[in-house]
Amino acid sequence: MTLHRSLLSSVLPGRLWIASGALLLGGSLWSTAQAQQPGIYTCVDAQGRRHTSDRPIVACLDREQQQLGSTGIVRKTLPPSYTAEERAKIDAQRKQEEEQRSRLQEEKRRERALMIRYPNQGVHDKERAEALAQIDEVIGAVNKREVALVAQRKDINVELEFYQGDVNKAPNWLKRKIEDNEKQMVVQKRFLDEQVQEKQRLNARFDEELVKLRQLWTAAGGSRTGVGAAPASR
Repeated sequence: MTLHRSLLSSVLPGRLWIASGALLLGGSLWSTAQAQQPGIYTCVDAQGRRHTSDRPIVACLDREQQQLGSTGIVRKTLPPSYTAEERAKIDAQRKQEEEQRSRLQEEKRRERALMIRYPNQGVHDKERAEALAQIDEVIGAVNKREVALVAQRKDINVELEFYQGDVNKAPNWLKRKIEDNEKQMVVQKRFLDEQVQEKQRLNARFDEELVKLRQLWTAAGGSRTGVGAAPASR
């Protein structure tokens, strides 16, 4: 009996040592495996968007990023990777890119509105002709007014003959009549020049639109020329 116990005492501690060593080795391997697992990086960029990735996030290199473990616990916090000057350049670049995106979005919005307004060239030509006709109507009224002012000046000159054609000898009422006629002629000429320029601007706008519309119509499925398109007045 004593011999049996002695044998047990000599064998048991060895088994316990082996078991303990196995547990320690297993724990060490588990810790190493945990340490080698890739972390999850998360951050909120300058536009307020949250990013998550298995590697450091480029959009957040100018700010802190958190590295999470597999359980979601924060392992460590990565500091910003750029200096203040570098961050300022990055912010300026991002602002420029954002403005470019906004311009592109606005351009697409205008293109959609243009396509809705002018589904084919016939509609576009018709609107051009109507707009030019309105300006021509105004120009016609100005020309009539100029003819009337020229006729008025002829009458004034007839009255001025009584004073040997000398304005200085004419009475004040006639001087005021002459002055008013001359001012009206200047106003009408200036207004006529403005209408001519407006007509040029209008044609230039419709020409520019037509170039863009032809590209859009082609992209949408072929040129939409339209049947019986109204000729564009110039």
